[in-house]
Amino acid sequence: MEVTEDNLRRLAEVLAQTLSPDINQRRPAEQFLSEIMLNANYAVLLLTLITRDDAQVSASIKLSAAIQLKNFIKMHWAVPEDGADRISATDRVVVKREIVDLMLQAPVSIQKQLSEAVTIIGKSDFPHQWQELIPYMAEKFKSGNFNIINGVLQTSYSVMRRYEFENKSDTLWREIKFVLDNFAQPLTNLFVELMKFAGENANNPEGLKIIFSSLVYVGKLFLALNSQDLPEFFEDNMAVWMEHFLSLLTFNSPLLQTTDEEEIGLQEQVKSQVCENITLYASKYREDFEPFLEQFVTAVWNLLAETPLSIKYDQMVSHAIQFLCAVAERDHSKGLFENEQVLSAICEKVILPNMHLRTCDEELFADSPDQWISQELEGADSETRRRAAVDFVRVLSKHFEARMTQVFGQYVQSMLATYAEKPTDCWKNKVAALYLVTTLSAKGQTARHGATQINELVNISEFYQNHVLPEIQNPDVNQMPMLKAESLKYIISFRTALPPEAIKCAVPHLTKFITSQSIVVHTYAAAAIDKILLLQPGGQPLVSKEEMGSMAGVMFSSLFGALSMTGSEQNEYVMRCLMRITLQLEEGLMQHVGVVLPQIMAKLGQVTKNATKPHFVHFLFETLSLTIKTVCKTMNGAVSEFDRNLFPIFQEILQNEVDSLIPYVFQILSLLLERQKDSVPEPYLQLLPFLVMPALWERPGYVSPMVRLLQVYIEKASPNIIQLGKLEAVLGVFNKLNASKSNDHEGFYLLQSLLLYMPKEALENYWPQIFTVLFRRLTSSKTTKYVKSLIVFFSLFACQQSVPLLVQLIDTLQAGMFGMVIDRLILQDLQKVSGEIEKRICAVGIASIIGEPALFSGAYGERWGNLLQALVNSFELPEDDLLPAGEHIIEIDDIPAFQGSSARLANATRSNIDPLKGKVEDPKIFLAQQLAQLSQAHPGSVQGRISQISQDAQVHVMRYLGAAGCALA
Repeated sequence: MEVTEDNLRRLAEVLAQTLSPDINQRRPAEQFLSEIMLNANYAVLLLTLITRDDAQVSASIKLSAAIQLKNFIKMHWAVPEDGADRISATDRVVVKREIVDLMLQAPVSIQKQLSEAVTIIGKSDFPHQWQELIPYMAEKFKSGNFNIINGVLQTSYSVMRRYEFENKSDTLWREIKFVLDNFAQPLTNLFVELMKFAGENANNPEGLKIIFSSLVYVGKLFLALNSQDLPEFFEDNMAVWMEHFLSLLTFNSPLLQTTDEEEIGLQEQVKSQVCENITLYASKYREDFEPFLEQFVTAVWNLLAETPLSIKYDQMVSHAIQFLCAVAERDHSKGLFENEQVLSAICEKVILPNMHLRTCDEELFADSPDQWISQELEGADSETRRRAAVDFVRVLSKHFEARMTQVFGQYVQSMLATYAEKPTDCWKNKVAALYLVTTLSAKGQTARHGATQINELVNISEFYQNHVLPEIQNPDVNQMPMLKAESLKYIISFRTALPPEAIKCAVPHLTKFITSQSIVVHTYAAAAIDKILLLQPGGQPLVSKEEMGSMAGVMFSSLFGALSMTGSEQNEYVMRCLMRITLQLEEGLMQHVGVVLPQIMAKLGQVTKNATKPHFVHFLFETLSLTIKTVCKTMNGAVSEFDRNLFPIFQEILQNEVDSLIPYVFQILSLLLERQKDSVPEPYLQLLPFLVMPALWERPGYVSPMVRLLQVYIEKASPNIIQLGKLEAVLGVFNKLNASKSNDHEGFYLLQSLLLYMPKEALENYWPQIFTVLFRRLTSSKTTKYVKSLIVFFSLFACQQSVPLLVQLIDTLQAGMFGMVIDRLILQDLQKVSGEIEKRICAVGIASIIGEPALFSGAYGERWGNLLQALVNSFELPEDDLLPAGEHIIEIDDIPAFQGSSARLANATRSNIDPLKGKVEDPKIFLAQQLAQLSQAHPGSVQGRISQISQDAQVHVMRYLGAAGCALA
C-alpha cells in the first residue's frame, strides 16, 4: 500500500464506516481493516491521516485512526516468541520517528490514544531499540507549552511505572540508570519551575489547575524512579525535593477545591502523591530521610487533623495514615508516639473518626455491594480510610499493645453501652465496636485461615458469646444489615481461633442469613459457610459428610434463592459455597441432584448470553464438573443425558465465540468423553475437525484445555481419527506446540498420548518426521524444560516401542547421533527430571536401554557403564535443580494454566496416568532383572562393566539384585 491520495481517501471512508451505527456498514469496514493492516505502510497511512488538516478528514476520523493505530501496535508491535515480525522494518522506523511529536501536538483525545501506543512500543523497544525516546521527551520540558509538558509527563510515567513493582535485576537497574542519567535532572528542574509558577499563579485558577496537573505526574515519576533503590542523584538532591514536598503538604488554595463531595481535586491528588512518596522514603531509606522525618510527621499530623470526612479526601487521608504507619513501624521511632497524650490524640482524632461509618459508607453498602465486599471482605481497600486506620492500629499495637487495648477497650465498652440502651438509634456504634475489636484482636491473618495471631488481652470467645452470637441468632435477617454483616465478618475472621463447637453451632444460623435481602449479608453468610466447611480440627472435617447431608436441602434452596435476587444473579461467593457443599457431599449429592442440576443448567444458559463475573463462571463450571463426576459414577446412561442437555449450550458458546467460556467447554467435553463406555457419539466426531483447525490454536487461552480434550480423543477415538483422515492434523498441532517455548510441554503430552493409544502401524511412517521435528527444535532452541520432556519421551518410546527402533530413528538423522543423546542429554540432565511418574518412566526406559543386548555389545557399549551410573544416581541422589548460567526455567507447574486465564477446573483435570502401572512395580527391581537377563546373554561381561562404575553405585546395584532375587552369570 503506497501513501497516495487515493489510499488515504479510501482509508478515511472505511474509518468513517466503522463509526456507523448500521452493522451492515460497520462489519464490512472492520473486516476490510483487518485484511489490510499487515500491508506495508498501513501504520504510516494512519499517521498521515491524523496529521491532515483538510476538511475531508474530520476530528472523529482522526480519533478513529489514532485508535486503529494504537490497536494495531498493541496486536503486532511485539514479535511473538515463536512467530514472525508482521510489521515492516521501514514502518517501525517511521512510527517511532513520528509518533512522539504527533502525540505532543495532538488534541487531548488523540494524545491519549497515541500516548498508549508509545507506551506499548516502549515496553518492547525501550531502551535498547529506542534510546532516543527519553532524552527527546526530556528536552520538551523546556518548551513552556503545558499541553506538551503534560503529554511528556504522562507518557514518561506510563513507560516508567513498572519500576514500582518489577522484580529487581541487573537489566532493570541498567535501564533505570539510563533513564536517570537522561531524565532525573530535567525532571528536577521542571519541578522547581512548577513550584515557582504555582507561587506566581496563586490567584489564577486556570494556571493553578494546569500546574497541579503537572505536579501530580511529577510526583508519580518520583515514586517510579525511587522505588527500586535510592538513586545517587535523588540522594544528592533530596533537600530540593523534600523542601517542595513539604510546601505542597501545607499548600491550600480554595481555587483548587472541587464543589462535588466525591470529586478528588488536583490539590488532594498532589498531597496524596506526596504522602506516598515520603512513605517510600520513611520505609525504605529511613537513615537518609531522618533529617526530614519530624517535619513531615508534624505536617501530616496537621493535614489529618484539618481534613473533613468527605469521600474526596479518602485517598489522601489513607496515604497520610500510611506514612504515619511507616514511621511508627520502626522501633527507634516509637518515641514519637509513646506519650499517652499523643496516643490518645491519635485514637480520638485519626483512628476512631476514620473507623466510624459515614453516610457515604451506608450508601456504598446498599447501592454498590460488590465494591463494599471487595473492600471489606477481600481486603482490596488499601486506599480507604478504614483500612489505613486498621493498619495504624496494628502497627501501634506492636509497640503499645497494652496501652492501645486499654484505650480502645474503653471506647468499645462505651459504644456497646449506648447500643444496648438504644439499639435502633445507635447501631452504628456497635458496628464500630465490632470493627475495632476485630482490628485489635487479629494481630496476623491470612485469607485461608483468618486470624492466625490473637491479642491475648482480648477475650474473643467471650466477646463472641456476648455480642456477636445474639446478632447471629436474631431471626430477623433483614434488620440492621450492616450490623449483621459486621457480625458475620467476625465469624469469618476468627473461625480458626474460636472454639470449633461454637463455629459448628453457628452454621444453621448462617444458612438462615443466605435468605437476607441484603446482597452483602447473604454474600458474607455464604462466604462464612464456605470457609467453615474447609476447617479440619484434629485432621477431620468440622462438619461431617453426614451432618452436611442433613442440612444440604435447606442450604441448596437458600443459595439458589440468593442467586435469583436482583444484583446477586452471578454472586461468586454464593456459587463457591454451592461448589463446596457439592464437594463435601460426594455421593450424598444424589439425594439433591433433582434440585441442583436443573438450577446449574439454567445458570449455564444465562452466562452463555451474558457472563459478567469470571469467578462466578469458574465456580459454576467447577460445580458442574463435580455433578457430572458424581452422577455418572452412580447412574448408568447418565453421560448421554448430560450430552443431550449440554451440547446445545456448548454449540451456542462455540458458534458465538464466547472466549471466556470456551476453555471451560473443552474441559467439560473432556470429562464427558472420558466417561463414554461405548463407541464415541457422533456429535463428538463432528467436533473433531473443528478442534484441529490451526486458527483455533493461535489463541493462547485455548491451548491447554484443547490438548486435554485432544488427548481424550486419541485415547477413546483413535480409529475415528484415522478414519476421518485427521491424524496428520493432530501431528500438525504437535508440530506447532513443539515450536513454542511456552507450550512445548503440551506438545509432549499429545505425543505421549499418540504413543500410548494410537495403533503402532498408524504412526510407523510418521516417526522419522516426528524425530526430525524434535531434534530441529532441540538444536534451534534448547531449554532445560524441553530437554527434560525429551528424555521422558525417549524413555517412554523405549518402553512402548523398542530400544532398537529408538536407536535406529535417532541414528538415521545422523550417524552416531544416539551417542550424543546419551552424552549430552541423558548423562547431563537425567538428574533434572522431576515428577514421580516422569521419574518412573525414565528409570524403566533407561533400564530398558541398559538391558538391550545389542547396545551392550554394539557401537555404544563404551557408554553402558556411564548410563548405569547415571540411572543409579537418579535413584539415590537428590534431584538436580541447578540451571545453566543465564537460563531461567519455567517449570510446567508454574506456567499459568491458560496463559493468563484462570480457567483450569480442579474437578475436571485429567488424572495423572502412569503408563507403566501393572507392568513395572519397582524400577530398581526392573533394572536388576534387566541386568540378570543381560548377563545370561553375556556371561561374565556384565560384572566386569559394573566394576567400572563408582564404589557406591556398585553397592546399590548389588542391593537391587539382592532385593530382586537375581544373580549375575
